[in-house]
Amino acid sequence: MPISRLDRKLPKPLGEKYLQLPTTLGERIRNRRLEKGMLQKDLAHLIGVIEDCVTFRENNRSQPGANYYPKIIQFLEYFPFEIDTKTLGGQIKMYRFINGLSQDALANRLEVDESTIYHYEKGNHKPQGKLRLKLQVLLST
Repeated sequence: MPISRLDRKLPKPLGEKYLQLPTTLGERIRNRRLEKGMLQKDLAHLIGVIEDCVTFRENNRSQPGANYYPKIIQFLEYFPFEIDTKTLGGQIKMYRFINGLSQDALANRLEVDESTIYHYEKGNHKPQGKLRLKLQVLLST
């Protein structure tokens, strides 16, 4: 009587904390961590924070600073933010997130006040003159 042996590897169940339709950044981070079979302390080390930060973010109790966005984007392997890049404000915001810059850091780079960046991103104001040219050069990189 022949015996058949089935060798099949099944993925480990992702657990009850895995959400089929994640909506927040924290939920997306947790799902990706579970998909990769990582512990929170492993992710914390990868991003450069303490484990509690990962716990708080996954539970939507805090948001990461913009300086952590590049590592988070790299970890997720996609851009997790919904930004309208058809607008100048959206392009500025996307540039900031990809480069890990706060509004203040970008303002310093452009030698303007932080509120100026805020208003550009909201679409309240449009840059003029030399600042417009600086932004065009910056956003084309």
